[in-house]
Amino acid sequence: MKQFAIYCIAALLSGAALGATTATPAQTHLTPDALTAAKSLGSSSAPIRIDEFSDFECPMCREFYQGTMRLVIDNYVSNGKVFVVHHDFPWSFHAHSREAARWDDAAAAAGDFEPVEQALFAKQDDWGSTGKIEPVLAAVLSAAEMKKVEMIYQRQGPQLDAAIDADLAAGHARNVNATPTIFVTAHGSTQPLPPGGVSYTLMKQYLDYLLAH
Repeated sequence: MKQFAIYCIAALLSGAALGATTATPAQTHLTPDALTAAKSLGSSSAPIRIDEFSDFECPMCREFYQGTMRLVIDNYVSNGKVFVVHHDFPWSFHAHSREAARWDDAAAAAGDFEPVEQALFAKQDDWGSTGKIEPVLAAVLSAAEMKKVEMIYQRQGPQLDAAIDADLAAGHARNVNATPTIFVTAHGSTQPLPPGGVSYTLMKQYLDYLLAH
């Protein structure tokens, strides 16, 4: 599914590169579902799925991502044991979090979700105080990659906002009231983890238990 979504988005970019100024059939593929696929890491057939509702301007989200999720990605996602799906859940009281989500979704549409996610959390204090998000992306992407991201950001604003709103609606449907909020699905059952995330030590114990049973 992820590869199909990236293919569809690549078709969108090729149409935009030709100077199209009106909607084309390819543009309809930049949907919330396609962007969710583009913001997913690992194999969708993995035995464990983690859905993460996160705000890029949230300090606890940064702590959880850097201290727990990066290790999960390195040790469980990379070997096909866990599938991770990122959902944007920007809080209205964070001045720049929704804008960061829009840039991140644009990067995901261009196939650059993971390095941008890392950069947004690593430089949270900088862009969170200034609102200058674009330079954070430019520092980790090539000039060609940045050009694609900027094009999507500028031309596909309504689609990006629709994807963010879809993530927010999905979170509200699951009674998300704090970030990060994590749901773990395995063996046909979904369990929420304590709001605010857990340490990697506890996450590892839980994942290993699920994999062994």
